[in-house]
Amino acid sequence: MKKLCVIGNPIEHSLSPKLHNHWIKKHKLDFIYEKHLLEKGDLENFINDIRSNKVFGCNVTVPYKQDIIQYCDELTNTAKNTNSVNTIFFKDNKIMGDNTDVLGFQKSLNEVNYDFKGKSALILGAGGVVPSIIQALKNLEVLNIHISNRTKENALKIKSQYPDIHVHDWGNIEDVDIYINATSIELQQGQEINLDFSNQKNKLFYDVIYYPEKTKFLKQAEINNNRIINGKMMFLYQAQAAFKIWTNINPSVTQEEIALIHD
Repeated sequence: MKKLCVIGNPIEHSLSPKLHNHWIKKHKLDFIYEKHLLEKGDLENFINDIRSNKVFGCNVTVPYKQDIIQYCDELTNTAKNTNSVNTIFFKDNKIMGDNTDVLGFQKSLNEVNYDFKGKSALILGAGGVVPSIIQALKNLEVLNIHISNRTKENALKIKSQYPDIHVHDWGNIEDVDIYINATSIELQQGQEINLDFSNQKNKLFYDVIYYPEKTKFLKQAEINNNRIINGKMMFLYQAQAAFKIWTNINPSVTQEEIALIHD
């Protein structure tokens, strides 16, 4: 039996095993998908398990999408361009790092009846998924992209990748068309973003978090008559792409799969 998994910290919230094991069963594959809580110091040994065929492949979630890069032998173009890896596989005796987040985020936005061309966006956060979000927004021709992070230095590192983005101090709410929460703040027990968006109305609010279905960030936005989207479809589409990389099977994303990802 081939072993797949997702690694991160925290990891309890992840529904990746539920989704991937559903597809594994559906396609009658001799695989199993698990989740593993790892410390940063565990990453090298874990990659060695892939190299020795103890693990077939993995997904990478917060906070290791950039830390894992140093242990990869080669990156795909998307992973290089974003400096972010969320999918690992073994090919031609090499540990390969790929990024399916760009595709997942962009496909989730393609389903929205919204014209992104020429719009402006503010991204909260500067973690491993943010370059993927920036790249997807650029692909959709969003004109002005702003980012804000509690540790400004990390936001400035992303600006070194994308010089045309605008970096703002945490708490400065720019007036834009699209607000995206890419932080993991609400994944931490009892924590919330605590920023005031009450003056923003009739905008688009997107939270990369998919569980719970409505974060406090989205609930506040909904009260103010904003359109809200959670990260459910991004999660499904990035997982679909990763599953195809490992198995060469493009699994379905239908109401059956959507129903798996719920509160």
